[in-house]
Amino acid sequence: MTRRLIEEHVVRGKLQPGETVTLRPDQVLLQDTNGPMSFLQFEALGAPSLQVSRVVSYVDHNTVQVDSRNSDDHRYLETASARYGAIISRAGNGICHQVHLESFSVPTQMLVGTDSHSVLCGAVGMLAFGAGSIEVALAMGTGRYSLTMPRIVQVRLEGQLRPWVTAKDAVLELLRRFSVNGGREQVFEFTGPGVSTLTVPQRATIANMGAELGLTTALFPSDEMTKAFFGQVGRIDEWRPLEADKDAHYDDSFELDLSSVDVLVAEPGSPDRVVPVGALAGTKLEQVIVGSCTNGSWEDMAMIAAILGGQQVHPSISGVVFPGSRRVMEAMAREGLVAELIAAGLQIAGSSCGACPGLSHVPATGTKSLRTFNRNFPGRSGNRDDHVYLCSPAVAAASMLTGEITDPRTLGDAPPPTSAPASLRESPGGVRAPETSEQRVRLQVIRGPNIKEVPLGHPPASRLDGPVLLKLGDNISTDHISPVGVQSLLLRTNIPAISEHSFKYVDPTFATRARASGGGVIVAGVHYGQGSSRETAASGLMVLGIRAIIAKSFARIHRANLINWGIVPLEFDADEGYEQIDAGDELHLEDLRGRLERGDPIPITNQRTGARIEAHCTLAPRERELVIAGGVLAHARARGTARA
Repeated sequence: MTRRLIEEHVVRGKLQPGETVTLRPDQVLLQDTNGPMSFLQFEALGAPSLQVSRVVSYVDHNTVQVDSRNSDDHRYLETASARYGAIISRAGNGICHQVHLESFSVPTQMLVGTDSHSVLCGAVGMLAFGAGSIEVALAMGTGRYSLTMPRIVQVRLEGQLRPWVTAKDAVLELLRRFSVNGGREQVFEFTGPGVSTLTVPQRATIANMGAELGLTTALFPSDEMTKAFFGQVGRIDEWRPLEADKDAHYDDSFELDLSSVDVLVAEPGSPDRVVPVGALAGTKLEQVIVGSCTNGSWEDMAMIAAILGGQQVHPSISGVVFPGSRRVMEAMAREGLVAELIAAGLQIAGSSCGACPGLSHVPATGTKSLRTFNRNFPGRSGNRDDHVYLCSPAVAAASMLTGEITDPRTLGDAPPPTSAPASLRESPGGVRAPETSEQRVRLQVIRGPNIKEVPLGHPPASRLDGPVLLKLGDNISTDHISPVGVQSLLLRTNIPAISEHSFKYVDPTFATRARASGGGVIVAGVHYGQGSSRETAASGLMVLGIRAIIAKSFARIHRANLINWGIVPLEFDADEGYEQIDAGDELHLEDLRGRLERGDPIPITNQRTGARIEAHCTLAPRERELVIAGGVLAHARARGTARA
């Protein structure tokens, strides 16, 4: 299926793993943390018009608008969308991925989004990729998106989930097996008889957390179950079938027996710290939250209501529910779920990302929070010293009743039954359709005072001398690099200001030291830059003068972001090189620019010890051009046209 869809969208490139392929997207998804920057970059490129047939802009993160800078960003996103012909999903209409799945996804089409969880739309047979905002700006302006051709791995699903075991447990099992970097440069394509036992919301949960596995994307077939979903949301005319050929060839394959999956929980710190729920049973909790783009569907909400069943949430628990979309919220209201959950003692929050990126319901210091979200990197909740566990809605509901992590199987042999709502059709209130071309030319794009000009990157110097500002371990996430939270998200359209927040939870002195040293380098372990597609984790460092990151390996989206901002992503030739460098060491990178141009190894000298270390920077021809120019915008400016 993956190869077929890539072949249908390819513009140039060989469909061989490791080769660069350029594709023609059908749709673009923007959200309000990275979307405004995409439009700023789109305008900076000088693109005359949108070159993608469907662009949808979502206000789903900063929906409370606690500061006028939030409102200014939203106004800019909305007025730019209106001016250039994008659809607008307003605050309260829901989380971009949930809404896009319900309202705009089309099987066999291709989507590029400014959020790593855009892969969720693979649940309905859509080729969906997360990307940095500048890559999305290029897609909007040129109708093209480039990536490294991934390996295609067959995940053959057998059996059926047992009572109380959910799709969330299935994807946690994959994380337990493969870790957060086990899917790098791969697509997981789901096949086998077990697929037909999973509903579209269940498939969406699994596809969504493909981002946590480090996958390029995840893909399910579009079958009768998919067709039923499109009928339920009133879009049956947009359903298309998709299945793999009987003799399809894969680069690799493995089997997951759904009937063998246990009820699982991820411990604080990383989504792959997965253990059976029994290992944590009895852990006292102060907060339980259900929702996010991973578990915000009607099925998730109905499961919570059914399990609570007229009972009261435990007195020690602050319980919150975030329905994934206005469509889901409306159905909950019509079917009586809202009243039931309120009566049980839960807060019903607006349909937004809310607590997931630390914008609300920040846990108290030293307390434990159980959430149905997709990420629990340290500090992501908005509290630097948080203790966040990840689980399924079934575990969350059971734990709400007891005040501690609870195996839901203690509640009975099977969960109480739920039924589909009378309708999941969309009301028109939350979406604004594009204006006509005649109306658009008269519209003004409005920028608030906090929205600053996009800075340009700088070409690499012929030699680079600088201190090691930080030496980091494995699996450093973009949450570590450019933390989320209310204060930092206010500054997404002001790169110089948000750069001051870089690594603030890792080392509060980092930004000051980086500026004082005139730059320097960062050293890291494997899978540096995992997690969110957050581009400020690259652009913020560029503004502070960082010109190179030396790591054992990089996460796919973040590596692309570094290249797009002119930061050189170097990889150690051997792990011993990492061991030979300490924080504070002065490094000399010899003939950096020349070796990048030639594709030669980069010799590095540790001035403190005299040790000689080699690193490499494997670049496709287009990537080499961008790095040498200082990034995408500098390259476009030098060439004189956005197309170039």
